Amino acid sequence: MIHRRLTAVRIAMTKIRLQAFLVTEMAHVRYLTGFSGSNGLCVITPEKQFFVTDRRYKSQAPQEVDGFTIIIAKQNLFPLITEKSLIPKQARTGFESEYVSMADLKSLKKLLPGRHFAPTTKILETVTALKDDGEIALIRYAAKITDKVFKKILALIRPGIRECDIAAEISYWHRKYGAECDAFDPIVASGERGALPHARASDKIIRRGEMVVLDFGCRYCGYHSDLTRTIAVGKPSAEMKKIYKIVVEAQKKAIDTVRHGVEAWLVDAVARKHIRLAGYGRYFIHSLGHGLGIHVHEPLRLSALSTAILQTGNVVTIEPGIYIPEIGGVRIEDDIVVREDNCDVLTTSPKELIIV
Repeated sequence: MIHRRLTAVRIAMTKIRLQAFLVTEMAHVRYLTGFSGSNGLCVITPEKQFFVTDRRYKSQAPQEVDGFTIIIAKQNLFPLITEKSLIPKQARTGFESEYVSMADLKSLKKLLPGRHFAPTTKILETVTALKDDGEIALIRYAAKITDKVFKKILALIRPGIRECDIAAEISYWHRKYGAECDAFDPIVASGERGALPHARASDKIIRRGEMVVLDFGCRYCGYHSDLTRTIAVGKPSAEMKKIYKIVVEAQKKAIDTVRHGVEAWLVDAVARKHIRLAGYGRYFIHSLGHGLGIHVHEPLRLSALSTAILQTGNVVTIEPGIYIPEIGGVRIEDDIVVREDNCDVLTTSPKELIIV
């Protein structure tokens, strides 16, 4: 597995004429090495690969890191690159420009004179976009944990409870069921706040007759889940029931479109057309979905502007929504694996309108 990933990175390095590549984003470090700690970096050259961390992880690193020469720093990691001559002089050296600060780049140039530092974008993101069976199994298990949490939360939501209390329960039960952590701060948005797609849980009290948007996920062994369901607390209004039905239908049409070779913009267009023809097009205000894996939001986008073509092994979310200011919103989201002739839905929580 590590060999396959390193080979893919080296092919990408060759294409852009890199003699060395510095990996500092911790999710990418974990993807390449298996290291789950909080401080580390990788140096990859055409023939060798090094993993550098600090002495807090002296015992942990050999247990987790496979296929890399491990180097332990006493304090800062960057000086070890010079001291151990990990990057050859005059080497054209790529770095992850989205994750390296200007201060760190300045430090690297001072520590490693003579190297030409070349900013790169999305080398690892391109490699990680295609998941193998082991990665898909981990995402599936993360989704299973989140599905269990959703079932648990249904028994806790009631009129009079605060949104933030539900969010706290989501975080607790994620950990209780084996997740490393939440994938992101849980979204719990009730009533009018449901019209805010990225509303964080507040101290608002949930009232009878309101719809509640619940968007949450977890990280398990470095891989993420992402689930959204919208439920009713007490009998919802006729309009909200109508909106709910439209969103569920739009999502099903989009999921039925997903397969290898389909253009990402088309999947978005299928859901968007259904919502538009139902009269709510201007209330669907975000893209249909995004890539999912070692990051909860990976670059692959299902949007009207996307130029991506879906490939077997991509994992994406499908999450149409309708958001009406001062009234509320509905979003339904599932995690999907692209297959050759169809797709596999990893999240299994029910999608019929649940009234608690």
